[in-house]
Amino acid sequence: MSTYVIGDLHGCHKEFVALLETLAFNPDRDRLWLVGDLVNRGPGSLECLREARALGARCVLGNHDFHLLVAARGGGKLRKNDTLEDILNAPDRDALLDWLQQQPLTMREDDTLMVHAGILPSWSLTHAQALDEEVQAALQGHQAGAFLRDLFGDQPDRWRDDLEGMDRLRCIVNVMARMRFISANEQLDFAAKQGLDSAPEGFAPWFQYPRDDKARLLFGHWAALSGETPAAAIDVHALDTGCAWGGALTAMTLETGALTTMPSQRTGRTR
Repeated sequence: MSTYVIGDLHGCHKEFVALLETLAFNPDRDRLWLVGDLVNRGPGSLECLREARALGARCVLGNHDFHLLVAARGGGKLRKNDTLEDILNAPDRDALLDWLQQQPLTMREDDTLMVHAGILPSWSLTHAQALDEEVQAALQGHQAGAFLRDLFGDQPDRWRDDLEGMDRLRCIVNVMARMRFISANEQLDFAAKQGLDSAPEGFAPWFQYPRDDKARLLFGHWAALSGETPAAAIDVHALDTGCAWGGALTAMTLETGALTTMPSQRTGRTR
């Protein structure tokens, strides 16, 4: 049995299928973990959702997955470059959205944690899981629509244990699904979205700050890194290698750390 952890699909269904074939993935024997952002930007968002659900994949939610849920069930609107209409118009949309809405923000096995964007250096793995459970309860509760309606926003931009209500939930989601650069006091920046040279003054990638444990963190979200984590102070693996932007789709074999890539079939795309 092997566990394959695959980076952001972003609707790149053809590459997803080709990568699984290269891996000789067998759902009766192997496990499939997806690091979030299954949808949007690529042409096969609907097919990616259907494939992941049919294969029994274990997925964490990314910012584009939340965007889909907000658009479908929180009164949000699609943006110009979104490729989500096929999902919203699909006959099985409710089953697919129900499946997506049941996914967590973290997946843990021993000292390994998979999360879409990252976790704060001060958060232990156990604490991160507990915060994830708070969001899951809101997503799966009777007020899920209200939660999704009020989810998006950049404030608060710094975690405090005494945060309450929607501010608390929004901050948890922003850390785990949107974070890139933080300051030494763990303030989040949401403006810079490119490579490391786009860091605002006083900010650095979250993985360049040390932790007090030996955690191995697997994340996606940051295609501009191209799978690299320079000057990382922790054991961390970036798995979003920009398939939707003409890069590649990457799988990591959890047990060995081996990487397998499938080149994108898309060229000339912009974010």
